[in-house]
Amino acid sequence: MSNNPYRAPIFTNGYEHTQGRGYELPQYPFIEPTELKTGATHRYDIVIVGGGITGLTLACSLANWGVSAILLDEDNTVGVKGASSRGICYTQKSLEIFIRLGIYETINDKGVQWSVGRTFAGHDEVFAFDLRQQSHFNLSEQPPFINIQQFYIEGYLVERIMAINEQKPLIDLRWMSRVVNFSQNTEYAELEVQTSKGNYKLQASHVIDATGSHTPFHEWCNMSMDSKRGDDRWCIADVKFKDTPPTERHTWIEAPFNENRAVWQHLMGDAVWRIDYQMAPDADPAYVSREDVVRERLKRQFGDNLSCEIVWVGPYAYKSQCLYQLQKDRVYFAGDTAKVVSPFGARGGNTGIADADNLAWKLANVLKGKAPAQLLQSYNDERLEAAQQNVMITRRTARFLRAPQGIEKLMRSAVIGLAKKHAFARVLINTGRMAVANRYTRSSICTDTGGVSVQNVSFQWYDSHYGQLNDLIRWADGRLLLLIFGSISKGDIQNLQQLSQQWPVRVVQVVTPNAYAQSIEHVVDNQGHLKTASHLKDHQWALIRPDNYLAAHGTGVDARLTLAAQRALAY
Repeated sequence: MSNNPYRAPIFTNGYEHTQGRGYELPQYPFIEPTELKTGATHRYDIVIVGGGITGLTLACSLANWGVSAILLDEDNTVGVKGASSRGICYTQKSLEIFIRLGIYETINDKGVQWSVGRTFAGHDEVFAFDLRQQSHFNLSEQPPFINIQQFYIEGYLVERIMAINEQKPLIDLRWMSRVVNFSQNTEYAELEVQTSKGNYKLQASHVIDATGSHTPFHEWCNMSMDSKRGDDRWCIADVKFKDTPPTERHTWIEAPFNENRAVWQHLMGDAVWRIDYQMAPDADPAYVSREDVVRERLKRQFGDNLSCEIVWVGPYAYKSQCLYQLQKDRVYFAGDTAKVVSPFGARGGNTGIADADNLAWKLANVLKGKAPAQLLQSYNDERLEAAQQNVMITRRTARFLRAPQGIEKLMRSAVIGLAKKHAFARVLINTGRMAVANRYTRSSICTDTGGVSVQNVSFQWYDSHYGQLNDLIRWADGRLLLLIFGSISKGDIQNLQQLSQQWPVRVVQVVTPNAYAQSIEHVVDNQGHLKTASHLKDHQWALIRPDNYLAAHGTGVDARLTLAAQRALAY
């Protein structure tokens, strides 16, 4: 048996608390549910298991669509008690989702915006980027990234859910409630829940498992997966400096102050810096995360006159895995239950947020009778493809950062050497391809021209005020949003009226400045951003889903448009 000291920590993207004062987290009360009071077993449409960032995003999204759900979490807080910041980089797509959920401004006030990243090998800069110059990010009203500790976002989601519940109770947050048994049949799923006051059972039509990679639902549902464990080891330090470094994202492939191993450096909320140090594969986790050892490591990086406070420090190891399917009968797998990725490029929590956003509008439309149950099957098509893409991309980064001996090691050394002198080689430097909204090429509900995310761009209302695409998404209220660009004939107007009467579609005409609008519902695309974001060239219309994804675009208000709307709702 191996004496590797990293056999003790769990091989996930979770963390083991070791040093530092940690973070103060909110605590939520256990409220005795009606099942314990009456002894009855009730049936619900939706039960979400897991109150992390994925489960809470899903719950908040459902509440936004006016759909009720039960959320069960075995803890009484957000984040992980005694643990680190966990996920910290939230991409533009997630921020656009948070706009719709009503928590973006709070995140923006607490977090740190950034778009510039620099990569070093030794003392040489070998790669740099500004995400604001890239087409994936350059149109949206939200920045490319905001860095903020994950527990803050989870806390803001809880607060938002509670605020919605004050207007109309929709989400039953059940803390200190652990699912200990599960079964399902053709009519419903049944869950046994353990609490300090005793156990009870409840039934559900749809169960969403968002409990993380150690979920018991994998075994209960007999799920199979592709899984790989790496021997890469890291140590995180969450640090407050007296004199702070630049707010840019800095990474080192070979850091001279870390025995030529990799280092990541990010600023988060509360002026706390997250620094990830790559360790030797056989490093002792207790030793590398000792405060005196960490301080010595920090001095090597920032100088002997360093003045800082260590907020948290701890080691972690990771694995990557991906289920072969994300739905098993009445159970849907989301977030880290669906896939676990190496922490490169911010593809962990962000893809869980996207999972929740994808599933929420589909559940809402099915439960409201606006779409058939077949719509839910597209969740597996779309988010499984996204999961597989993200696992593949992060595995490539992991191999580049710790290339095995042989040809890969030689190739890595050659790339680094060339990148120090030649621009063409710099794009081959792989310290993490930053997360973007995944494209859906296998979607059963998108046409070949659809399946791409539409950025949250600005436009001008008819009264000269400015709005954003998300304003139109909210106005559509769960329906498909049809944007018609340019003039509309009388015949087109009649066809559009008939379309919106027969199907859950809301229509908005988009005109250029000083152009005449034939529709009461119209906006002015004064900078052309709405047309560009909708991926239009010579097309007349764009059909946009409630998750800001393009379902289809085309020319002519005819039967092809009707078929695209039907397909987008799985009819």
